[in-house]
Order: sequence, then structure tokens, then C-alpha cells
Amino acid sequence: VQLQAFGGGLVQAGGSLRLSCAASTRTFSTYAMGWFRQAPGKEREFVARWSGGSTTYADSVKGRFTISRDNAKNTVYLQMNSLKPEDTAVYYCAADSYYFATLRDREYQYEIWGQGTLVTVSS
Repeated sequence: VQLQAFGGGLVQAGGSLRLSCAASTRTFSTYAMGWFRQAPGKEREFVARWSGGSTTYADSVKGRFTISRDNAKNTVYLQMNSLKPEDTAVYYCAADSYYFATLRDREYQYEIWGQGTLVTVSS
């Protein structure tokens, strides 16, 4: 399984972006999917997760970001609204075979990772 994230770019504070992550597998629908991000000089952190029909978000993005998926397209999305400069980071998508588990926000819990896409939010 390979994941490829895209859709990053430069946006002004208050703007929106939608990230996409395409999976090269027919078994995409059996994986829970997550988004993480890594800001310059910081550790990678959990952003959002879609698992078994439920969604989970980091407190820092709750109410602004939305994770969704389209199994017919083998793609997971991250809609980011009301972006802030502190959202600037490289965003990574990841796949977790524990499809129904919801409380999984650690890197080691995800088996497959995409290459990352850079989001820069200017003030």
C-alpha cells in the first residue's frame, strides 16, 4: 500500500485548503485513516482520524478541520478552514489497520505513511 498526499500550498490566514491522500490499494476501505502534521522544529502531531464511521480531532483543529473519505476513489481528505499561521506544517496522511479503534493518535499506531505535503499560512 502506498499513500500520496497533495493539495498543500500557501494561503493567507483565515483561508481554506483541502488536502487529499490517495491510496494505491483495493483494500483502502478496510483501513482507518489519519492526518498528522509536523511544524518546523517540532515533533509530528496528530490532527484527525476517520475510523469505522467516527471522526476524532486534535483540540487545536476541532471546529475548523474536517476529515472525510471516498472509498470509491481510495482517497481521504482534510478540509481546513479558518487557517492560522500556527497551522503551518508538513501534513502527512497515514493508514491504520485497526479500523474500528477510535483513540489512536500516536505515530507508532499507524503502519503506512504518505510523503507529506507542505501547508504554509501567512499572517
